[in-house]
Amino acid sequence: MERRSFLKKAGATGVAAAVVSAPALAADGPTVRWRLASSFPKSLDTIYGAAEQLSKRVAELTGGKFQIRVFPGGEIAPGNQVLDVVQNGTVECGHTASYYYVGKNKAFAFDTSLPFGLTARQQNAWLYYGGGMKAMRELFAQYNIVNFPGGNTGCQMGGWFRNEVKDLAGLKGLKMRIPGFGGEIMAKLGAIPQSIPGGDIYPALEKGTIDATEWVGPYDDEKLGFYKVAKFYYYPGFWEPGPNLSFYVNSKEWAKLPKEYQQAFEVASAEANLLMLAEYDAKNPQALVSLLQKGVKLKKYPADIMKAAHTEAFKLYEEEAAKNPAFAKIYGPWKKFRAMEHGWFNLAELGMESFMYSNKK
Repeated sequence: MERRSFLKKAGATGVAAAVVSAPALAADGPTVRWRLASSFPKSLDTIYGAAEQLSKRVAELTGGKFQIRVFPGGEIAPGNQVLDVVQNGTVECGHTASYYYVGKNKAFAFDTSLPFGLTARQQNAWLYYGGGMKAMRELFAQYNIVNFPGGNTGCQMGGWFRNEVKDLAGLKGLKMRIPGFGGEIMAKLGAIPQSIPGGDIYPALEKGTIDATEWVGPYDDEKLGFYKVAKFYYYPGFWEPGPNLSFYVNSKEWAKLPKEYQQAFEVASAEANLLMLAEYDAKNPQALVSLLQKGVKLKKYPADIMKAAHTEAFKLYEEEAAKNPAFAKIYGPWKKFRAMEHGWFNLAELGMESFMYSNKK
């Protein structure tokens, strides 16, 4: 569906209102049943719940004719193999984080988040209005996939550590679950990155197989129980300032859908994208208070770690752009967009937020 057509349907009251008020688009259409493979465990109701939200809305918008059954990570495929099962047609669609697949092409990281990159609002701005969707669709087309924004957690926390990390030297030899570019940066700083699906992190941390882990933020982290085996909770998650999750659809299956069903899927995915961030923003503050009451020790990353990580991040980007045409094609425009966004947000949002926080009532 063209953006202008989509906005016309959504109107001034936004995507959510359009979906809530819209009548069934295709009550007399064909019956279609899809399977969706999620990368996430069902226990994480917010991040996993985006796929269930999509399924519910698509069914409502098509008079129950278009059904999507959601499977948690590990039931059809491991959490970090959703791209593969959508690409080869094992399932029609999936819900995942594209940076899980940087082993295929590091340009996939742009679809989720790059360290010291874009915040959640800036990521949405880039995807919807800054050329991001066009750039990512060109990449995903090579993998037989059509991608749609499918949620954002907002800026994440910096992870759970069994022991306090007082400076850059404290990272040397530390085994940390952290994927993508974040893992590469941690490796440059002396840590040993590990790639572990969400459902397997707790036992690895409990047994000491890893010394630290990052996940999302207070709400999900409390559910996963990390505070029981690692008391030091660091911030900020500089590797994920605004990570976007995505719905993947097999391109051949997408082409088979009636136009009305395609529109239902696109509108439902946009609503899921909107609601996930709103839900995390509402629940994370309360969950952080709860964690602190349980004895969690909140720590800010030392300045030398932040500075070293920032330097290594942009070294990695420049090196990758020099050897990877797909990465370079996205990186140049993305970097310019990032500079403009940070300039504006520093002026307006940060200025206002800083004043309000220092003048709490």
